[in-house]
Amino acid sequence: MTKMKVFGILLLVSLFVLGLAGSSMAEWGSKELDTEKIAVNLLKEVERGGYKVVTTAELKDWIDQKKDMLIVDTMPYEDSYKKQHVPGAVQMEFLIPELTQLDENKKAEFEKLLGPNKDRLIVIYCGFTKCTRSHNGAMWAAKMGYKNVYRYPGGIKAWGEADYPVEKVK
Repeated sequence: MTKMKVFGILLLVSLFVLGLAGSSMAEWGSKELDTEKIAVNLLKEVERGGYKVVTTAELKDWIDQKKDMLIVDTMPYEDSYKKQHVPGAVQMEFLIPELTQLDENKKAEFEKLLGPNKDRLIVIYCGFTKCTRSHNGAMWAAKMGYKNVYRYPGGIKAWGEADYPVEKVK
């Protein structure tokens, strides 16, 4: 990993931690160990997974710009995706925890969903930062040779907190 890439990841994690902690500076330290654990775990997942990350605001901008991308919701269909998902997202459930192997049927199904263009912009998300479903999806997309893979760690929870519109399955 290049020094610039490591610096970028560390900067992103620092901003993420500051964002989590910024609203509660009056309660300095009250949940810092939790924040640190989440931030460090995210950094390690990104390093292992070989993908990039995108923030809620960036993803909203990409959608508003009508960027050519595939957005994948990795949450269960009935429990989450059907009720609410990021506009335009398609669904492909991934399990928790980290998947060191992916069976050939699941791999083929995922590759069909992602399509033949290995340079396509792909954004993968789940419920919230600690959820590893999006890590699994992003990691496996990168392992399968897709080069422009982003994990949206805040997921549908952050999307809702930003008061952005959602779609539902009718």
